[in-house]
Amino acid sequence: MSQQLVLDTHLDTAKSTARWLYIFHGACLLLSLGLFSFIPMIVNYIKRGETTGTFVYSHHTWQIRSFWWYAFWIAVGVLPFITIIGIPLAWLIWTCAWLWKAYRLVRGISDLNQNRAMPV
Repeated sequence: MSQQLVLDTHLDTAKSTARWLYIFHGACLLLSLGLFSFIPMIVNYIKRGETTGTFVYSHHTWQIRSFWWYAFWIAVGVLPFITIIGIPLAWLIWTCAWLWKAYRLVRGISDLNQNRAMPV
């Protein structure tokens, strides 16, 4: 088997894994508002090292950062929610965070399908 074939197979496998992780992050966002997104995020951390030197590495980083920023904004939304008066503000923050993460997942899977790296 030629080295190029092995590299192509490795890259195809890495892309497939990243694609499935985008899908799992999306399913978590839709079904649990992102509550269970920590599961595919852990897999992102595990698989990212295997993709060093490829554009797929940037997709794992993109998904990891999307998770942590989403978690941050969800936590920020809890603060006004606690005050009761700020409940509309909390819902606005959470809605914006949800839409932002949905955008990042759609953009990420689209760029992955076009073999483009994500900005880091």
